[in-house]
Amino acid sequence: MRLLIIRHGDPDYERDTLTEKGWREAELLADRLVKLRVKDFYVSPLGRAKDTASLTLKRLNRTAVECEWLREFSAPIHRPDAGDKEIIPWDWLPADWTKEECFFRRDSWHTQSAMAAGQVGKEYERVTGQFDALLARHGYEREGSFYRVKEPNRDTLVFFCHFGLECVLLSHLTHLSPMILWHHFCAAPTSVTSVYTEERREGIASFRISCFGDLSHLYAAGEEPSNSARFCETFQCREERHD
Repeated sequence: MRLLIIRHGDPDYERDTLTEKGWREAELLADRLVKLRVKDFYVSPLGRAKDTASLTLKRLNRTAVECEWLREFSAPIHRPDAGDKEIIPWDWLPADWTKEECFFRRDSWHTQSAMAAGQVGKEYERVTGQFDALLARHGYEREGSFYRVKEPNRDTLVFFCHFGLECVLLSHLTHLSPMILWHHFCAAPTSVTSVYTEERREGIASFRISCFGDLSHLYAAGEEPSNSARFCETFQCREERHD
């Protein structure tokens, strides 16, 4: 089985839709996806993800299953240096989060005090539990740290979602702390991450990432990737996001 996890197009967060550039990106993404044989489409309930999916779905005359748990990962925390302000759980400064040894471990990243107070681990378990339930419906049941193959298949499933949420799903499949993915990987708008099952012994499967954040559909059309989700490459880049 193959999973394609896709981030939405360049976002207009204020209106929860896409910018003009985001719509162009979504059209180029559709040019790519319409060539594939897709078993099922799944989409976040948020507007920017649904708008991104809409162009592909319209051209294929298909519909997507809307999944509440595919919305952007939401478990607000009070970061130690941010006072009373609530922020997303992965918005930490590098000099701060890297001091916390637990953040590097898949079994204890959520035990850090701010994460524990925000019950981030509980939300992580809820989302990944829903994800596993979906995979089970497609023939792959989670058993410990691998998947028991009940109905082997080569189906393709497409998920239109969000960067933070994508990292949660990938961390669950690869047994990594999501903090590593949130801080050291960047999925640009409409990027495609491909994940395949490998069944080296009959009935036992694991998931392997063959490509992260692919933007070949943009490059082929001469469309520059959006800088959304990235911070400034150097501190002197005043036109890029600092914090």
